[in-house]
This record gives sequence, C-alpha cells and structure tokens, in this order.
Amino acid sequence: MEIKVLGTGCSGCKALHGVVLDVVNELGINANVEKIEDLMCIMEYNVMSLPALVIDGKVVAKGKLTREQVKKYITE
Repeated sequence: MEIKVLGTGCSGCKALHGVVLDVVNELGINANVEKIEDLMCIMEYNVMSLPALVIDGKVVAKGKLTREQVKKYITE
C-alpha cells in the first residue's frame, strides 16, 4: 500500500501525517507512507484544499480528518 499525505507543512498537514503513521503501525499494515510538500507534486493530484490523503494513487480525502476517518480510508 502506498499512502501519501499532501501538504505544505502546516500544522494540520503535519498532524495528519502523524495520525497516518500511528494508524498504520497500530493496524500492522505494510505500507509506504510519504509526506509530499512540493507544490508541483501536489498540483499533479489536482487538489485545492490541504491536507489531502492519497492511497494507492487515488485522492480519498481532503481537509482535516479524525483518527477514525483515517482508519476507515486505510482499511477500505
């Protein structure tokens, strides 16, 4: 599983990245988690609000997410 957190480095983006790492570890999922801060890379995903969560190349969520929401997206 490839998980990317798109964000420019704001506190919300950093928080989402931390939550994703925690959830992946908690669930014991074999995943590559990456934080993307480069605006040119972010623009390739055509998202207008950040942070954004990308799983296996698909944008699954944008904006502030709860831990439970992150779990749901990762386990779907």
